[in-house]
Amino acid sequence: MKRQLESLENTIGYRFRNKKLLEQAMTHSSYANEKRLGKTGCNERLEFLGDAVLELVSSEFLYGRYPSIPEGELTKKRAAMVCEPSLAFCAREFVLPEYLLLGKGEEQTGGRDRDSIVSDATEALIGAIYLDGGFEAARRFIRLFILKDMENKQIFKDSKTSLQEIVQENGSRTLEYHLVKEEGPDHDKRFTVQVTVNGRVLGEGTGHTKKAAEQAAASEAVRGIKESEK
Repeated sequence: MKRQLESLENTIGYRFRNKKLLEQAMTHSSYANEKRLGKTGCNERLEFLGDAVLELVSSEFLYGRYPSIPEGELTKKRAAMVCEPSLAFCAREFVLPEYLLLGKGEEQTGGRDRDSIVSDATEALIGAIYLDGGFEAARRFIRLFILKDMENKQIFKDSKTSLQEIVQENGSRTLEYHLVKEEGPDHDKRFTVQVTVNGRVLGEGTGHTKKAAEQAAASEAVRGIKESEK
């Protein structure tokens, strides 16, 4: 696990002085219960702290980015930016779900791909960075991995819906998802899916569930279509 967490540190560009904070941020309550780590052994307290830091940094970002927008509209924008699906989407961009510590039951029922679990772990990671490196370290992480390129992230966060809408706008064309590979043991499956329109492959994606793989494939397809339209 230590080596895996070092990989996550490399990905996010932040090296923890207190490695236990990072491990706790990745520890879901199901794992803590299974290992009898106690009520404070999971990431829920860090999530509470990270949520507050995220709200402050995102508020500061929006206040500076949109100087003429009133408070009500800023509140709506902030809610959309830091909502559960958006945070989970951002986390998948830097493959945070792969580092989660889940109980066996949660793992087997697809917890690694559940937006609520992934978004909570993202907030816990923010809380861990804040405690380990201070506000500026947490602020840099949030700006780089949550707030950067937010407009495009909003487009891709529900890629299957976006792709369906694009296909419908261009007339009645056949949109299909095909499972092309399934590998790994039952508790750690990885699925590879291709999405086709009229038989032409537009995207391919992998995930720990078929749904996640389809979303990744659709995201690649939408990205390709948007880039071709530039």
